[in-house]
Amino acid sequence: MSTDSRGFLVVGHRGDPYRFRENSLPSIRSALSLGADAVEVDVRLTRDGVPVLLHDETLERLWGHDRWLADLTRAELDALTGGEVPTLREAVLAVGARRLLIDLPGAHEPLVREVIDVLHLAGAGERMHYCGGPAAMLRVRAADPHAEIALTWKSTAPPRPEVLAAIGPRRLNCRFALIDRAFVDRAHAGGLLVGAWTADTRRTMRRLLAAGVDAITTNRLRALTEEVAKYRGTRRS
Repeated sequence: MSTDSRGFLVVGHRGDPYRFRENSLPSIRSALSLGADAVEVDVRLTRDGVPVLLHDETLERLWGHDRWLADLTRAELDALTGGEVPTLREAVLAVGARRLLIDLPGAHEPLVREVIDVLHLAGAGERMHYCGGPAAMLRVRAADPHAEIALTWKSTAPPRPEVLAAIGPRRLNCRFALIDRAFVDRAHAGGLLVGAWTADTRRTMRRLLAAGVDAITTNRLRALTEEVAKYRGTRRS
C-alpha cells in the first residue's frame, strides 16, 4: 500500500498521550510498545540552548507554571517539572532503532542547528525525519542537504514546484480532512509520499488507508494498529 521501501508508518502523536503526558519518555515508550513505527515529537530550545520536547511555548497547559520555556535554563526546567521534560538526545535513545518525526514549531536557525547536531552526534541522522511548514523546512534543508523532510501542508492545492524544489521533501504531511484518493494519487505521481495527521476515529483511519496514504499520525495507537492489520488482511484475501 505504500510506495516507500520502508513501508507504511504508524506514528504516535507526541507518543501515547491518552495514557501518559505528551512528549514524555513514558509516552514515547508506550507508543513503541503499542506498535508505533515512529513517534512525532515537538522540539524547542531552553534559554541555554538545549533541545527539549515541548509543544507549547510555556509550561502553563501541561505543568501549571506560567513560565516561558525560552526564559528557562535546562536546570530551571528540570526543577519546575521534576525532570520529566526530556531532551531530544534522551528521546533519540528511547526510540532505539525506530524513528522520530521531529516537529519544529516556530523553527529558527539556532534550534535547527542544535537539533541537527544532536542527531548527528547520536549517529541517528539517517533514521530521523523532520516536519514543519515551508519556512521551517527551508532552514532544515539549508542546514542539512540530506535531511528527510515531511512538509506540513494545510491546503488542498499542491505546493508550488519552486517550493518543492527548494525544500526537497520526501513526504507531504497533511491534515487528515484534506486527503482523498485523488490527492494521494497526485502526490505519488509527483514522487511524494503522503502522511495524515491527526486521525483518531476508526472511520477516518479506514478512509485514509483506502485512500492509499503512507503514514498516519494518531493519539489512538491501538485502534490504528488494529485497523492497519484488518486493512492488510482484506487486501491479501
